[in-house]
Amino acid sequence: MKKITRGLATAIVTMAIAVPATLTGTASADQRPSGAPAVDRAAPFAEVAPGAHATGDAQHHKKGVRLALPRPTGRYAVGRDTLHLVDEHRKDPWVPTADRELMTSVYYPAKPGTGSRAGYGTYAEAKAVLDAQPDIGKLVTPRELSSTRTNGREDARPLRAGGPYPLVVLSPGYTMQRSSLTVLAEDLASRGYVVATVDHAYESGGSSFPGGRLLDCVSCDQVLPTEDLRRVSDGRAKDVSFLLDELSGPKASWRHAALIDDRRIGMAGHSIGGAGTAAAMAADPRVRAGINLDGTLFTPIPEKGLDGRPFMLVASDPKLMPPAPEDTSWEDGWKRLDGWKRWLTVTDAGHLSFTDWPVLAQQFGYTDPMAPLSGTRSQQVTRAYVGAFFEQHLRGVPQPLLDGQSPAHPEVVFARKG
Repeated sequence: MKKITRGLATAIVTMAIAVPATLTGTASADQRPSGAPAVDRAAPFAEVAPGAHATGDAQHHKKGVRLALPRPTGRYAVGRDTLHLVDEHRKDPWVPTADRELMTSVYYPAKPGTGSRAGYGTYAEAKAVLDAQPDIGKLVTPRELSSTRTNGREDARPLRAGGPYPLVVLSPGYTMQRSSLTVLAEDLASRGYVVATVDHAYESGGSSFPGGRLLDCVSCDQVLPTEDLRRVSDGRAKDVSFLLDELSGPKASWRHAALIDDRRIGMAGHSIGGAGTAAAMAADPRVRAGINLDGTLFTPIPEKGLDGRPFMLVASDPKLMPPAPEDTSWEDGWKRLDGWKRWLTVTDAGHLSFTDWPVLAQQFGYTDPMAPLSGTRSQQVTRAYVGAFFEQHLRGVPQPLLDGQSPAHPEVVFARKG
């Protein structure tokens, strides 16, 4: 059973890593250049994946750490477009004097050999992470962390043959950046999806926006004292509806919008991004299928359900969770889900096991005692089950992997089926 304090505790831990005592250069959204367009093609601003606090086992940094994301499993090369989106019809819920802003990295099937290597994160973001967590700083430098080798190619020419493709939106955990889901995004794109990872302004420990701005977690000061995290998941539903307007449909402003089949849209989210996924499905019928990766459902599933649309819950290992009051949000939500549904638990997985963090930590020698599942297995399990879900529910291709236990993935336990 999930615990209601899990998402809150994780937010506090990741904030401690992502935000140094003093964040110089932090700016508010009302400093956006005057007259900025609603859609602004921006330089790459993928953020650094945060993680849990380091233990006393951290060793002094070994020079020459070269971090790399695992190769995608699909047959397509991966392109990436980085967009700055401004909703001029909605004020920011955390900074009401500003318009709502998003940063999004859009991954897509691309022509091989085109574009330039996509970056993972900026040096300033990596330095902020490591300055706040000196034990981890003994294992990896800001330059090494920000230089993590990705598989995407910025401004690569899109592969139109085989399209239009289904769209999948990925929303990160609270205080975490969109780059924390890069491994999953690249893999889905390599399998023939357009994938949009999203930074929701003022909800991460530090996200880069145009104009040299590093937007920190203003929302944390407003929601953590009262534990009113429903404000976050409700707001993400609105963000996603705006994002879909910009990326697909007759009024889309993205230059490659023709790549997207707007009849086949799905969403997955980690932690509060998973709660936001359920909220987005309840609010916007365009989202046809959703996955919650270890997130308390702060926005409850509506009593009427989700109009028969499929939904999958994927939980970390409950044995690794600290004692806390019971959270009945999954139990309550399960009863209300009125379509195809699954509830999976991953043995030895921690809350961050569904992100890039264990993949990177394994390479620079950090072990999280709250997530003993290796980085290699963490990403293999996440990519396999998320990929199978969208293959079945956006492409209509039956996936035996979703029917029950698999010898290829013994860590995955089918807690419930429906």
